Amino acid sequence: MTASPPTIREYDARATTTRTFGRVLAGARDHHIVVDGPVQNGCLGEAITPAEMFLAAVASCGAELVEVIAREEGVPLGTVDVAITGWVDRSNQPRADVTTFNKVHLDVTLTGVDEPRGRALVDGFRRRCPLYGTVAAASGEVTVSVRVG
Repeated sequence: MTASPPTIREYDARATTTRTFGRVLAGARDHHIVVDGPVQNGCLGEAITPAEMFLAAVASCGAELVEVIAREEGVPLGTVDVAITGWVDRSNQPRADVTTFNKVHLDVTLTGVDEPRGRALVDGFRRRCPLYGTVAAASGEVTVSVRVG
């Protein structure tokens, strides 16, 4: 008998300012990423920005989970490519107490599956990824397109 996986998962990350204004060293476990604030904030904007890193995390969750779900369901799958774009209009926020993405669009391209199976795999990611769930719950509009090839 094998033990069932825990239902609660804990994730830890950190970020520390550096000697360069607007530059942060972010990390999790033994991995580090240089992050710059955007030029609109007077920062260098040379490294990935926090918003870009967040969107990349959502896209990464999508690519990884589609692959995991396909394996769990015994579905032969080629590649998964997730492109994501987010828009923030600070002058038109749905809430006064926080800033959110007003609109987010994901473009998912899968190879090795037909369209119905591809859509089912993407729906599985949408139900299972806490990052996508956070975006979907907080953003004004979230759209997802699925292409198979």
